[in-house]
Amino acid sequence: MSPPRSLLILPACAALGVALAACGGSGGGSAASTPPSSAAVSSSAPPASAPASSSAPASSSAAASTIAANWTAFFNAKTPVAKRESLLEDGQDFDAIIKAQAGSGLASAASAKVTKVTVTSPAQATVGYNILVAGQSALPNQSGTAVLQDGTWKVGLSSFCGLLALEAGGKTTGLPAQCKSAG
Repeated sequence: MSPPRSLLILPACAALGVALAACGGSGGGSAASTPPSSAAVSSSAPPASAPASSSAPASSSAAASTIAANWTAFFNAKTPVAKRESLLEDGQDFDAIIKAQAGSGLASAASAKVTKVTVTSPAQATVGYNILVAGQSALPNQSGTAVLQDGTWKVGLSSFCGLLALEAGGKTTGLPAQCKSAG
């Protein structure tokens, strides 16, 4: 027996919250400085007091910690819009989307919890994460890509565009042209 249709809508709503969380906020708040304490990285999770550095560290373990911190900051509604743009691959191309969705109530309730980071090359990593809405898991066991761009580990365009498509009910029509080339 399949679940009621209303239960199938929850993941789509969660994705909406993710995209809005990534794009919401007033731009005037301050970035969270606490990276996820439960993130599984290649060697250890970052300490709770570690600042969310955005430059590329030398070791795989340090890179994984930075990726987890940057990924979490990107999906944090308290992170200013300009900072979110700097944590998204080619983020300046999404300025209009990010600003258009700023201030959503759903955005303030959505966040991402990084569960694992695997550095796969000097400029790319796979990120396991959960999307939370009001602290509850709404879209568990997601996999995304982080990329090193201009010396900063960023949420990969393919991951962000995938969430935008999910928000649009799986349709890619109407998404920015950059999403069509992101694969």
